[in-house]
Amino acid sequence: MHAMQYEITLPADYDMGIIRERVATRGHLLDAFPGLGLKAYLIREREAGSPVNQYAPFYLWVTPEGMNSFLWGPGFQGIVNDFGRPVVQHWTGLSYEEGPAAASAPGAATRRRTPLGEGVPPGEAVAEAVTRHAREARRDGVVASALAVDPRHWELLAFTLWADEEAPAGEGERFQVLHLSAPGREDLGAGRRRW
Repeated sequence: MHAMQYEITLPADYDMGIIRERVATRGHLLDAFPGLGLKAYLIREREAGSPVNQYAPFYLWVTPEGMNSFLWGPGFQGIVNDFGRPVVQHWTGLSYEEGPAAASAPGAATRRRTPLGEGVPPGEAVAEAVTRHAREARRDGVVASALAVDPRHWELLAFTLWADEEAPAGEGERFQVLHLSAPGREDLGAGRRRW
C-alpha cells in the first residue's frame, strides 16, 4: 500500500463551488481505476474555519503500477493543466483498518503527522504506532484509517475517514470529503503490512 496526497492551496476569495463542481462532474472517473484502493476528494475552506482554501485529494494505492499510471497519465495531467504541477507527497503504507462505521459514506477526514523520535529505533517506533493505530481505528465514527511513514523526514502519517460531516477535534488537520472513489478498497487488506 502506498499513500499519496497533493495540496492545491487556493486564494482566500476563491469560489470553492468551482472545486465542488469539478468533483461532482469528474470524481466518478476514478471509481474503477486499476490499482487504486481509494481516493478521498478532500477540501478545506476558510469560511468553515480552515486557515486556507484548499483542494487536497488523498489516495491509497494497492499497487505502484496504479499510482504510476495515474501520475503519468491524463488524470493527473488534468490537475497540472488547471492548477500547475503540485508537489506530490508519498508515504509507504504500514497499516490499514476498516472502522465500526465502514458501511457509511465518509463526510470528513483527518490527517495527523507525527515525527518519529530520535532516541527510538525506527522499527520499535513503527511497531508501537501500528498497535496504537489498530486501537484508534476501532473508535466510533471511523469509516477507515491508514497509517504510513515517510522515511525521508521520519514522519508518521495517520489518515482517517469519519462518517460524520465534521471530524472530531484534536485528531489533526480536518477536511471535508466531497466524494470517495474506492475501486480496490477491499484489496487494501486489514492490519499491518508485511515487512
